[in-house]
Amino acid sequence: MDIVVVGATGRTGSEIVAEASGRGHDVVGIATTPDTIEDVRVYPSEEFPELLDGADVVIDFTLPEATREYAGMVADAGVPYVVGTTGFEAAGLDALRDASESTAVLKASNFARGVQALLRVVEAGVEALPDYDVELTETHHSGKRDAPSGTANTILDVVDSARGANLERTHGREGEHRREDSEVGVHVRRAGAVRGEHELLLAGNDEVLTLTHRAESRRVFAAGAVDAAEWLAGRVPGWYEFGDVL
Repeated sequence: MDIVVVGATGRTGSEIVAEASGRGHDVVGIATTPDTIEDVRVYPSEEFPELLDGADVVIDFTLPEATREYAGMVADAGVPYVVGTTGFEAAGLDALRDASESTAVLKASNFARGVQALLRVVEAGVEALPDYDVELTETHHSGKRDAPSGTANTILDVVDSARGANLERTHGREGEHRREDSEVGVHVRRAGAVRGEHELLLAGNDEVLTLTHRAESRRVFAAGAVDAAEWLAGRVPGWYEFGDVL
């Protein structure tokens, strides 16, 4: 399979290049600075449209502004598009939705299989404990840009769905702050080289339940992204999620 990896020289992009190459796929990379990774040629972003000719799928882990631009090109070329970029505003998501009318688009905030399992457990736990307080803590490396993380926001969306209400997201607390039943605390930590850790806490009835996922390496995200690419290639146009792959 011919795979184009956008953001190939980034932290996760380089892992995706190695993972896809290791599985025997033909891989080329796109980055702002040309390079060679694992014997894979990385081209400048200006050459992206040309590389779409003959590509089976594109994997994109870049920034929201770049992904919006690439989405239009991928849609025009009709190439399936796996997106792991996070931190989108509404316009960015709209661009991906528009692209899904012309090609298959799979968007996920996290490509770890364990996170998909966590989301299912979160839904079941919140539904089973409707009156318990909910707090979410997430930790990532010091260079991560968006806060809360895309995964944290996805977990919070699952909590809202399970509760049947949009809880008020309280980001940290300072001074006098009485906790309300209608809120969910969101706590963000950025430190060192932490790959990603998310903990949902449910407390009530004199007991505490914690649901936690911790990524030990970016390889877990790379493996999931390539799993998604292999699954998405050849699919009809539409909007897909990583849960569909599992």
